[in-house]
Amino acid sequence: MESAAREARTKPIASDVVGRARRLYRYRELLLNLVRREIRGRYRASALGFLWSMLTPILYLVVFYVVFNIFLRGGIPYFPVFLLSGLLPWTLFASALSAGTSSVVGNAPLLKKVFFPREVLPLASIGAALFHFVLQMGVLIGFLLIFRYEFVDRHLLLVPVALFVELLLLAGLTLMLSAITVYLRDVQHFLELALLAWFWLTPIIYPIVLVFEKLSVRGMFGLYLLNPMTPIVLTFQRAFYGRVPPLLDVSFSWYLEKLAYVGLAGIVLVFLGQMVFVRLEGNFAEEI
Repeated sequence: MESAAREARTKPIASDVVGRARRLYRYRELLLNLVRREIRGRYRASALGFLWSMLTPILYLVVFYVVFNIFLRGGIPYFPVFLLSGLLPWTLFASALSAGTSSVVGNAPLLKKVFFPREVLPLASIGAALFHFVLQMGVLIGFLLIFRYEFVDRHLLLVPVALFVELLLLAGLTLMLSAITVYLRDVQHFLELALLAWFWLTPIIYPIVLVFEKLSVRGMFGLYLLNPMTPIVLTFQRAFYGRVPPLLDVSFSWYLEKLAYVGLAGIVLVFLGQMVFVRLEGNFAEEI
């Protein structure tokens, strides 16, 4: 292992990153097994098992349907659909990033026993979070079908694009933060605060048109869109919520363009995250 670490430090970073990506592909079975392990570990000794992942969005739908359709009418129409269509991609992002950041430190015994590409640990956290996301999206789609909510149009084609872009962001960030956390454990605590602020900077529980009205006058709306999660959340809202008010009245190509920018940033972030991981992993065993 020490010789491999020395070799990694003497290789050019760019070529080493490409080589590590190829090696990671050869270990894809291990990655899948670690994803299964994380999913099973979460529900070990649980009577309901995977149903727990579905109960949270069900509770959101029931509570907000009762509150906003019976007691507090006159706000955002179909607010439960509006909320959940933006909340689910955010939950995927926050849960995967939190779990991925602590994945290397949390698997210290495994690191010291077996040799494998360490990158699979943060990536497995993303895979487990993606599994729960799919279950929760099934709840939202089931709700829309049961209540005959019209949401099928061409904007659904943007959902796989938005999801892929989000996974790129997650891969880059988790690779970088999981490696840094080995040396600086405060990163985990800082991330909790950062995600809290990030949540409120993303148009999940408030309509984007309010932000546009306030910031476009000052020419600052473009700065608000620099938040990479904003185009992703807006795409999910447009695809499943569907109604333009309280969303922006923009074209299909506008969403595609914003996702393309975030996707390019995600590719750069994946490359940087892998470089940081390669640089720092040589002393993981000693630091943990």
